Amino acid sequence: MDTVPLTQNVFTTLTHSRAALERAGDLGDGMAVARWHNQDDATNYRGPGHHTVSLYLAGGYQTWRRDKPGVHGAPGRLCVLPDEHESEWVIQGDLQFMHLYFSPAQFSAAIITLLDREPRSVQLHDLTYAEDPVLAALCGQIARQNWQDSGSRLAANELAHAVVGHLVRVHSGRRFYLAKGGLAPHLRRRLIDYINSHLDAGLTLGELASQVALSEFHFARAFRDSFGMPPHAWLTARRLDRARQLLRHGDQPLVDVAAACGFADASHFSNRFRAALGASPSQYRAALSK
Repeated sequence: MDTVPLTQNVFTTLTHSRAALERAGDLGDGMAVARWHNQDDATNYRGPGHHTVSLYLAGGYQTWRRDKPGVHGAPGRLCVLPDEHESEWVIQGDLQFMHLYFSPAQFSAAIITLLDREPRSVQLHDLTYAEDPVLAALCGQIARQNWQDSGSRLAANELAHAVVGHLVRVHSGRRFYLAKGGLAPHLRRRLIDYINSHLDAGLTLGELASQVALSEFHFARAFRDSFGMPPHAWLTARRLDRARQLLRHGDQPLVDVAAACGFADASHFSNRFRAALGASPSQYRAALSK
């Protein structure tokens, strides 16, 4: 899957405007995300070459699109900018928003999987200040994730795939039929082995889905049906299991245990461990040595 670098197109346009970047992250599978703040500005987009979903997080009441005067933004409202999109925007007052960027290849793959159609026959709708509670909730959850942490990055990756799937199903005007059911036993064993051997890696939903030859959308549903929780939650649980084993049977520094289990750093590892077990890793190790 091709990528959407955070150095091109809509992202670059905003970095050359008055907009202030709060944070940004590469989610993998041709998807990236950023949070922005802007005030009293004007912005133009000209055929960015990738798709963008924008969710207003705060303000935006006096922000409008020049070809649609009289229609203004507000928190919770969404804009969709397709890859060949062209528009001019006026930002009056204060505005906070998030962007999800994804490649045309990612959108095409979802069209093939969900609609069983030739991608060129499906057009992503250009939306301005749409009200879609499902899409807004998905984007809001992405905006709240820590995109630099591998576990949270996988959660954000799953949510981003759900956004793309929702756009295909709802905002392309096409019907689709969802395949139901969990994974076969041999596929579950394959996934368990793969995840256990890559606990220290930054896994994405696309990588996991490729192990069982499913689309990301169908894989996320099948995984939940099989394991009773989404992939990111199951991965975090396995990482904590590995951490307990290392703490129980070795004396590695906590920073090494954190790295071996795929946590961003010792502090993040300690916070996740305490939240799950009610004790810090050092307290857990000390209790075992008594």
